[in-house]
Amino acid sequence: MTSNEQASVDWSKQQRRCWLYKQGLLSYPVALDWQRTLLSERVNNSRLEDVLILLEHPSVYTLGQGASREFLKFDLDTSRDVYRVERGGEVTYHCPGQLVGYPILNLQHYCKDLHWYLRQLEEVLIQVLAVYGLKGERVSGLTGVWLEGRKVAAIGIKVRRWITMHGFALNVCPDLTGFERIVPCGISDKPVGSIAQFIPEITFDQVRFQVAVAFADVFGVELVEMSPPALNYGDSLTPEQPLIPLLLTPPTTL
Repeated sequence: MTSNEQASVDWSKQQRRCWLYKQGLLSYPVALDWQRTLLSERVNNSRLEDVLILLEHPSVYTLGQGASREFLKFDLDTSRDVYRVERGGEVTYHCPGQLVGYPILNLQHYCKDLHWYLRQLEEVLIQVLAVYGLKGERVSGLTGVWLEGRKVAAIGIKVRRWITMHGFALNVCPDLTGFERIVPCGISDKPVGSIAQFIPEITFDQVRFQVAVAFADVFGVELVEMSPPALNYGDSLTPEQPLIPLLLTPPTTL
């Protein structure tokens, strides 16, 4: 065995590390640019660490690649804060108080099965709810997590060469009125809810910590907290148009 072959074998046996970025409030276009850049870098170099981004967005609506306009209760042509992106699923709403998670994972190191991946993301959120004595549930034939019939977490993903982007949105303590302008995820017979409806004193930072813990447990990774990179592009995006990935300065370890 050559030294290069030995190095390859040793690397493959190591536990996967996952960079954790605890970002604050970040505009949707900038976050999507960031994801696309991270994904492209990992398509080109599969040895790069996986990434988990946890953040909040200002109020914004997003539609999946094949989402229908019939689930919008407003005129799409006159609204600025709507973006059609490459994830699966129908329309959803993001706003402050909602914890959004964007895992950039190479599923070749886990399980090359998208159904498995979706169930793992659900399991992360179910474990988080259990920390607070809440029983998160799945609904047969649907993706997401429910609490007593209310959908508290939505999931929508995109995978390219087995590397993931997009992810999950957990309603911690948001203003839910923005959901009234849509049929969330195209599901008309199940209301949207939040953790705060069950635990009024819950805070965003508390839940973000628990999500990181559960994610590391479910996916069996070592989370390494990183300093967020400078993100100052994407603001010129026109709604419903694709974003152009830009290069980022490699992050540094805390």
